[in-house]
Amino acid sequence: MVHVVLDLEMNPINRSEKEIRKRLTDEVIEIGAVKLDEKFEQVSEFQCYVKPQFSEITKHITKLTSITNETVADKKNFVVEFNNFMDWIGTKDVTLYSWSTSDMNQFKSECSYKMPGFDVVWLESHWIDLQKEFDDKIGLHNSLALKHAVGAMNRNFEGTAHTALADAENTAAILALMQDNEAFIKTMQPVIDLLKPKELTNSIGDMFPELMNIKF
Repeated sequence: MVHVVLDLEMNPINRSEKEIRKRLTDEVIEIGAVKLDEKFEQVSEFQCYVKPQFSEITKHITKLTSITNETVADKKNFVVEFNNFMDWIGTKDVTLYSWSTSDMNQFKSECSYKMPGFDVVWLESHWIDLQKEFDDKIGLHNSLALKHAVGAMNRNFEGTAHTALADAENTAAILALMQDNEAFIKTMQPVIDLLKPKELTNSIGDMFPELMNIKF
């Protein structure tokens, strides 16, 4: 069994492509992933940029990710790079993890549109939403952004947010910590303590609304 933590960066398909957008609204422009062994120790990493098929990269996405049209000009398309990613995984005895379900949904949608022969049910059956697992473990009723989950661990966010490999590596650090329940609870105790008082009606989301529902 191997564990693969991944993150995707995406670019919206132009709204003028009305027929395409009925089935696909975004395209992957970067895949970043780390492979962990059965002890949840990192053994390998994967990163690639992907040339979008239907739209140029928007200014907003460039500002967010630093990925430009020049970055992807000579890169391979999604089908090639997705197959490279699957070859890198190397086994179907794998669990896939991401922070939220957005990356899984993107892979499912893009594979369905561009690779109709690929078994997207397999993807879903091997995928875990680590954000939900994390939130459930500490009793959160709102989704905590990756950057703030890392911060709650008293860990500096490694690399630059919105770069796929850095996001995957930081998510993997959370996954590894979650395997040691005692260490996880001890590390997260300050956050857990905020949730304990039953007489308080404020949740952590009420106390720190700026931390909630922000994707990093």
